[in-house]
Amino acid sequence: MVLAFYFILAAAGGYLLGSIPFGLVLTRLAGLGDIRAIGSGNIGATNVLRTGRKDIALATLLLDAGKAAIALLLARWIAGAAGFDNDAQTQIGLTAGAFAFLGHCFPVWLGFKGGKGVATFFGVLLAGIWPLGLVAGLVWLAVFTIFRISSLAALCAAAIAPLFALIAQFSWHEIIFTLALALLIFWRHHENIARLLAGTEPRFGAKKAETVAEAEPAPPEPPAAPEPPAQTGP
Repeated sequence: MVLAFYFILAAAGGYLLGSIPFGLVLTRLAGLGDIRAIGSGNIGATNVLRTGRKDIALATLLLDAGKAAIALLLARWIAGAAGFDNDAQTQIGLTAGAFAFLGHCFPVWLGFKGGKGVATFFGVLLAGIWPLGLVAGLVWLAVFTIFRISSLAALCAAAIAPLFALIAQFSWHEIIFTLALALLIFWRHHENIARLLAGTEPRFGAKKAETVAEAEPAPPEPPAAPEPPAQTGP
């Protein structure tokens, strides 16, 4: 009964911490308006980057990842202070991290319309199962470097994490935890997946190049040939 209370406490605390919409808060504080009216309408770092403020996007990324990491580490510390064994501490910590992820994706303050969970996914993995977080991060970096598509990089990273956990024989609750978050990331990216299959998902840098091309003046048209004089009768 006491253990169940700590799981409930971890879930509630993790959700509330994860539901803080840092992307929305930071863009408003910076005078950039409502991020939900820009680009994809998402509150995550990728959409914040579309405002042109790399510093705000980086801060959003770190805070979105950090809130999940803090939820997990704090819950695990509280469980340890309460005298639970390592296995219980790990499970309570993962519970807090999972609900921080859910809070980011479905924040009660925004009508349950939040981000896609990529930064919180990395944050909770690096804090709770750092080898998986490292592998997923390297996969994201490699895919993004090659294809310049953020969503594709996120999907590949999410797919490799539970697979690596299974191959490396992590504990069953770590495998289930990673698989559940990966599935939620795929679900949150269903529109991106449709665009990827259709070949219409935008690449970073492509839009800027198109804009420059459109801004260049069109070459002048050659002068029209003069019309022949009208013939008059003899």
